[in-house]
Amino acid sequence: MHDLDEHREAREPVSLAKESAAPEAAEPGTAAAQSGQAPVWRRGGRAVRGAVTHERTRTAARASVRHSMYVIGGTRIVARRAWDGRTAARYERMMRTAEAAGQHEAAAEWEERGRQFRAARHQRRMELLTSAPRIAKSAAIGAGATVAGLFVLGGVLAIANEDIAQVLAPPLAVIEVIRIIVLVASVVWGPLVVATPWMALAALWGVGRKAEAAPAWVLPAAQRSSDGEPVTPSIVVQALRNLGVPALRKAIGEMGDGGAGMLGPITIAGCGVEVDVTLPSGVSTDEVQSRRRKLAENLARHEHEVFITIPEAARTVRLWIADSGALDEPIGPSPLAIDTTARGDYKGGRAPWGQDLRGDAALISLFQRHLLITGLSNQGKTASLRALALWLALDASVEFRIGDLKGVGDWKPFEGIATTLIEGPTDEHVAQVVDMLEEGVAEMERRIMAPASSTFRPLILLVDEAQVAFMCPAAGEDKRPYGGTKATSRYFQAARKIHNQGRAVDVVLWQGTQDPTDQNLPKLVREGAHIRASLVLGTESQARMALGDKAVDGGAAPHKLRQGLDKGTVVVAGDGVKLAPGQSSVTIRTHYINDDEAEAIAQRAKALRDGVTTLHAVEAGEERDHLADIASVVGDAPRVLTQDVLKRLADVSSTYGKWSFIHLKAALEGTGAEPYKSDGRMVIGRDRLSRALANRPEDGSASTHG
Repeated sequence: MHDLDEHREAREPVSLAKESAAPEAAEPGTAAAQSGQAPVWRRGGRAVRGAVTHERTRTAARASVRHSMYVIGGTRIVARRAWDGRTAARYERMMRTAEAAGQHEAAAEWEERGRQFRAARHQRRMELLTSAPRIAKSAAIGAGATVAGLFVLGGVLAIANEDIAQVLAPPLAVIEVIRIIVLVASVVWGPLVVATPWMALAALWGVGRKAEAAPAWVLPAAQRSSDGEPVTPSIVVQALRNLGVPALRKAIGEMGDGGAGMLGPITIAGCGVEVDVTLPSGVSTDEVQSRRRKLAENLARHEHEVFITIPEAARTVRLWIADSGALDEPIGPSPLAIDTTARGDYKGGRAPWGQDLRGDAALISLFQRHLLITGLSNQGKTASLRALALWLALDASVEFRIGDLKGVGDWKPFEGIATTLIEGPTDEHVAQVVDMLEEGVAEMERRIMAPASSTFRPLILLVDEAQVAFMCPAAGEDKRPYGGTKATSRYFQAARKIHNQGRAVDVVLWQGTQDPTDQNLPKLVREGAHIRASLVLGTESQARMALGDKAVDGGAAPHKLRQGLDKGTVVVAGDGVKLAPGQSSVTIRTHYINDDEAEAIAQRAKALRDGVTTLHAVEAGEERDHLADIASVVGDAPRVLTQDVLKRLADVSSTYGKWSFIHLKAALEGTGAEPYKSDGRMVIGRDRLSRALANRPEDGSASTHG
């Protein structure tokens, strides 16, 4: 009794602790309430709920469902295989798949294979109908020959042993063997009958487990190596099946070949592999593209190590899967830095910009192509743009006029190469860059008006950090803003004019800009570039602004690059870079050229030129009274053609040497003497000029627009 009392006392604290932990209060007036305990039904309900929701219970339930589905799925797969083996269903399915993919030759081949299968099956059935007599006859002959053989053998033994009884020894031995076999079979038959269904279930379970024929939510977590797994057809099919697209999973489960027919050959492509996947009917390429991260994880890769593009074939996606960690390795120095004999060739050459994902050299043609490169800050935009300019600087025929609106010295190597180099972020620097572009427009128009046989040096107008110009609120003395996105913006208008007509006379505009938006990169300007490249961006909408909808819909994803880790990696769309058939973009890992290497390349470029004097500001020209000069060249004529006015102004002063109709119209805007049409041609009237001169204020008698 003493021991029991001690045991009871030892248990009481535990009981009190359990009672005090109960959160619910019992009904008042009950015995349970008086003792401080919850009702039995509540405690029982909590116990049942806890048991049902316990992790072990859920794990056991998932395991039960998983293994049950393995058996069901294995049965379905075996039945499908049996059906395919007995019928022409496989050939019909492959024929429909080929027809849906537009592969008519393959469809015809599968149709012929199906016809041959049906003909062979019919032949086998016809032979089976006539085989019974032949089988019976063959069995009788075989049995007779066997018995005769045994007696012949017995006769030989009888002669050898001089015992006539040996004649029956071989037949009796065969009879004894048959008796033993029957005896063993009678003993084994019962357990075999019992075990056969379980063996069949185990076989079906094995088939289902190998094919993972169970819902994704009951499958165990995949065990992946941190180094990534080799890419095999089974891994690709498994990754696609577990992508979360019900139609795709169902179609793969119904395929007799386990989905292998969807895959083209897996080929080595640079630091990874590439494979084309023909999707089953009812599955769109968008459903695969939108699940890029999940597909990468299913392939034991990071998201940035898998690229999905759309080739020419219908309902097909092209997967490029990097070797794990390969994209974090450098690609090596630029050929410009290691080959001191390298030369640029504007017309017929291609700049060595880097390597594509296949590991091939990425070469880009710059001949008569406007260029736009954009990306987030500090991701290698200027370095990528400067690498192209350095290659082209090694062609002595090319003239550069550069506006660097960052102004931290990135373009200093072009001192002595560029005829104009403006560096700085202020409104004054923007004004100078705008003047530089407008001079480029005037040069373009002069070339367009020149005789057809004229030849000109290629002129590259390069503006780095162009968003500074677009966002500039300042205006010139003519009240027209330097920046902005409206038609009144001088920078916008100059860029549009060069985009429209510049390439025909080798006046080309290159721009680098940050964080593309409609405010700092207007649609008409970004769509005017022949080559559009983007480093890492923050959002898909920015990617569409940078590269266009077609490129992004085709798989271009600069917003999927890793900020800070993928510096210098650009996604390029346009006609200046070699693209695979059906592709709208290519991803390039550009060579990095540091400042010392850039200076060395620039020195080689300077040696090819005859001493270029670099201007750091656009000359404004002498101060002229434009209205008075125009009136003087019109003279006493009632009206003069605008073309003749421009020629006469050029004779008056070199300030007007680069003027175009745009400059003439701007000088007369708001005076009442603007050009107008007479007999279908633009003219300037003497009477209107006289009234404008008479009516203008005294402080407006001199113009400093020139």
